[in-house]
Amino acid sequence: MQGSTDGSTWTTLKASAGYTFNPATGNTATITLPTSTIRYLRLNFTGNTGWPAGQPSEFQIFS
Repeated sequence: MQGSTDGSTWTTLKASAGYTFNPATGNTATITLPTSTIRYLRLNFTGNTGWPAGQPSEFQIFS
């Protein structure tokens, strides 16, 4: 995950990692980010640990 205050300069907020989407827990993954004053958030998908083609269906960002 990367964050930016202006949409052109990006800083890594969270390094790439594997997250498990488990049907028993609602197929959700929670990613905690450090405190920051960003305006833009960018997610880069670098691989998929459970299926050869991954796609997100929804994002929710809470402060």
